[in-house]
Amino acid sequence: MKNFFHLLLTLTVVSSVFAQRDIGVVDVTADASTIPLSITSSSPDLQDLALKAFGVHGRFRLVASGAAYTATFTAAGANQVSVAVTKGSAGTPVHRETVTGTSPRNALLKAADVAVAKISGLRGFFAGKLAFVGETTGKTEIYTSDLFFGGVLRWTNDGKQIMGPHWSPDGARIVFTSYRTNFPDIYVLDLQTRQRNVLASFKGTNSGGRFSPDGTRAAMVLSGEGNPEIYVGTAQGRQIRRLTKNQSVEASPVWSPDGARLAFVSDAAGGPQLYVMAASGGGMTRLKTDVSRYCAEPDWSKGDPNKIVFTAGLNKGYQTAVFDFTTNSAKIVSHAPMDAIEPVWLADGRHVIVTFRAANTRSLWVLDTESGKATRLSPVSFGLASNASYLAP
Repeated sequence: MKNFFHLLLTLTVVSSVFAQRDIGVVDVTADASTIPLSITSSSPDLQDLALKAFGVHGRFRLVASGAAYTATFTAAGANQVSVAVTKGSAGTPVHRETVTGTSPRNALLKAADVAVAKISGLRGFFAGKLAFVGETTGKTEIYTSDLFFGGVLRWTNDGKQIMGPHWSPDGARIVFTSYRTNFPDIYVLDLQTRQRNVLASFKGTNSGGRFSPDGTRAAMVLSGEGNPEIYVGTAQGRQIRRLTKNQSVEASPVWSPDGARLAFVSDAAGGPQLYVMAASGGGMTRLKTDVSRYCAEPDWSKGDPNKIVFTAGLNKGYQTAVFDFTTNSAKIVSHAPMDAIEPVWLADGRHVIVTFRAANTRSLWVLDTESGKATRLSPVSFGLASNASYLAP
């Protein structure tokens, strides 16, 4: 079976009038701090992709005239795009740069990230990669793509339940849990060789695999010694050591950006809540979320190490929330008309990818945690998509 808390969340189906239609964008009260931006390009393909990219970014507001900044994108070579940023109606030059990518599409996304940084000071996230669970075959399998579902590839053909894909820091491997043997085991997929290696296959459940920021270690949840507990071993599944030792159920370990701590879920307080502990072991400390009796699926931001995003039970459904170490408090940041679950940070420490779920539908969205704006990523034509992992550019 799955780890306890993910199982509870997955089996809760919320009926919704939105289940059978694409709601497009969940937009909330206009943010006065948005930057009016115009996009121009002599290439319709570059223009369309740039508009799509900046359209998901909560810091910008696309306008046809009266822009504070203009970003112009020009094809410059086989896999090169030049970006020119100007300011105001006078067109005062701000920055010009030619960017090389792995394809014209990737070059445009990298160039757009340059424009984001030069205009807003935020780190760009457009050129990142996704790993996620898709069901185009009728079964859950691992897929990868760019952030906007370009170059979608399917990597598994297990025909059994798969969950929890997570990138290695170098983007060369994906760790995930599969029921391919009818029991949940943790595997590591090498994307160059397509070779799959077993990371953990012990008695009981093996799930929640996650590489450390330096790629040398892996955290996981194993239940072979009784309750599901947090363990840490090498990235090859050796020298595995148990960290939590109690009568509670633990789940969903995630590393701090410096690799020194782990955040995870435990029901030690009577219900699933967020805790942190040293990655070397020791005592566990509960985070003061205070927004829900159900807090699960944490992800620690690399862009802003003071923030952890998580799923919170709210009323009869689930929404996305953020815990901030600077204020020692949490707040609900999504306003979806359905469940907003499985949040993972993008590179800037402001935006996350979430799974929007209602009856018979699951799709991936970008959510701005500051404004609440959410924009769909996974095309309706792709079908069900969920459980994303993001690799920063």
